[in-house]
Amino acid sequence: MSGVEVRGAAVERGEEVLTPEALDFVAGLQREFGGRRDELLKLRTQRRDEVVRTGQLDFLPETAQIRTGQWQVAPAPADLADRRVEITGPTERKMAINALNSGAKVWLADLEDANTPHWANVVSGQVNLRDAVRGTLQHTSPEGKEYRLREDGQAAVIVMRPRGWHLDERHVVVDGSPAVGALVDFGLYFFHNARELLSRGSGPYFYLPKLESHLEARLWNDVFVAAQTALGVPQGSIRATVLIETIPAAFEMDEILYELREHASGLNAGRWDYLFSMIKYFRDAGAGFVLPDRGVVSMTAPFMRAYTELLVRTCHARGAFAMGGMAAFVPSRRDPEVNEQALAKVRADKEREAGDGFDGSWVAHPDLVPICQEVFDSVLGERANQVDRLRDDVTVSAADLLDVASTPGAATEAGLRNNVSVALQYLAAWLGGNGAVAINNLMEDAATAEISRAQIWQWAHRSVQLEDGATVTPDLVRSVLDEELAAIRDAYGEAYDEQRFAQARTLFEQVALADEFADFLTLPAYELID
Repeated sequence: MSGVEVRGAAVERGEEVLTPEALDFVAGLQREFGGRRDELLKLRTQRRDEVVRTGQLDFLPETAQIRTGQWQVAPAPADLADRRVEITGPTERKMAINALNSGAKVWLADLEDANTPHWANVVSGQVNLRDAVRGTLQHTSPEGKEYRLREDGQAAVIVMRPRGWHLDERHVVVDGSPAVGALVDFGLYFFHNARELLSRGSGPYFYLPKLESHLEARLWNDVFVAAQTALGVPQGSIRATVLIETIPAAFEMDEILYELREHASGLNAGRWDYLFSMIKYFRDAGAGFVLPDRGVVSMTAPFMRAYTELLVRTCHARGAFAMGGMAAFVPSRRDPEVNEQALAKVRADKEREAGDGFDGSWVAHPDLVPICQEVFDSVLGERANQVDRLRDDVTVSAADLLDVASTPGAATEAGLRNNVSVALQYLAAWLGGNGAVAINNLMEDAATAEISRAQIWQWAHRSVQLEDGATVTPDLVRSVLDEELAAIRDAYGEAYDEQRFAQARTLFEQVALADEFADFLTLPAYELID
């Protein structure tokens, strides 16, 4: 472990995953690839500056031969051929067991947006994943209720999502510098579980978040090759599904799959992070890039429809899976009417995805698994997927992907208040160590806070006029903050944490009202946690 230092406090059973051999493996990845990660982050800034300067974002002319060429990704492993229902959630012990037992085909084990990177969460998440892979994961609640994995062989397949390239892990220091968070997450999981998964007929499968270019996908592919070589794991054992959740990545879907073609499994079409990226990228552009209330920007908005249809066409042309977005509804135990209306929307959304050719979709709660499965069953029947359904009827231009101006809806006071309230509640929970939070019957993660604060930043800096005629200014936002905090205090009662909400407010103002736009709110937020 020469040159490697763990600066985090002791975590229960942490010694099982933070072994000298595992840390040496992570350090090797950091030394080989950390510098390239740094250069690629600089390229992100340079590319956006170029887009701002020219006012153009388009498909890359230098990679046209990849888009027009005839090639396919590697065939899917048997246990990843059917992905009609995937459940997402953090690696907290009880939630992990419920997800694995939910009946979903895949569990997206989230070390990214649904996880606060407190050191305790980072380490315990790896411990829980190690147990889950071996079928030994169990939990006893304070009330004595026992949770164990199902034993019928129908537990969900694990697909782990590491942190994005932009985040560091300051508790693991290699040669005096913090390690890349993604390499820590990937490295620990791969080192401890790759061979075990293969011995059980599965494999090391990953979701890759926040990519902005095919060069970032190339970096991941090189990490995969190096990791498999170092541990003597057969090349091509890894499978990766990439989240297309940034606007520049939407212009490089073919190229991203091509770079990962020996390890690629598919692409996923999200929502909040994609909208967040659209605002972030074009925050200095004209009124045509100002979105209405985030709640009314559906997947049927013209620019979102173009993005999802292009994703299905691209994936199926390359033999890859097209995965749909998340249904975040958390059913109410007390209000059947709320459930009825929300579940109808969930069903309609999944019917759109299945009808468009998606091979599966995400849910955030076990109660939604049957609805999603029923919808995809009705389209797929006995087939595992519909990759053979080529969408040759789809033609999408750069203008279609950027047609934000055609989005129906308006900016409203209700939308402003909802952004403020949800962001405050989420940030308070995140700072306390919980990255997956049920708010207003929706399971929210960091992407919700990002789109909420980005939208307010855009409205305030462009002096957007609300539907009632009021103009959004920093002073108006601060006034709404006062009022929404008071409402939250009343609603929470004794559970209200004055200090934590004060901290959440300060952070929110920093990322929503500052002159300079923070690329990710999790960067300043990370400085506030252990």
